Amino acid sequence: VQLQASGGGLVQTGDSLRLSCTGSGGTFSRHGMGWFRHGPRTDRIFVAAITWSGGTTYYANSVKGRYIISRDNAKNTLYLQMNSLKPEDTAVYYCAAADKGYYNHDVSTDYSYWGQGTLVTVSS
Repeated sequence: VQLQASGGGLVQTGDSLRLSCTGSGGTFSRHGMGWFRHGPRTDRIFVAAITWSGGTTYYANSVKGRYIISRDNAKNTLYLQMNSLKPEDTAVYYCAAADKGYYNHDVSTDYSYWGQGTLVTVSS
């Protein structure tokens, strides 16, 4: 499956932004999906994940209560609603699809397919 992330941009502290990730070339609905980010001073780290049905979601502690991950399988699209953004949220955000029946949702190497990344910059 090919993934295309979009929606990044430059915002101010406290603003909101919604990222999208559209899948093509495969059966989007069979994949668990995740968002990771790579900041200026961090490696690629887990942000949020969602099961293939959308029934279960997971969040990193740093974004819990501020971010919402969701998906629309009819549109082959994954979303990340980001609220109350902080400068430390500045990063390139990547969407990813898992291709295993069992996987660790917060481990990047357990995901097989990756989007190209979209840059989110939060100014103070």
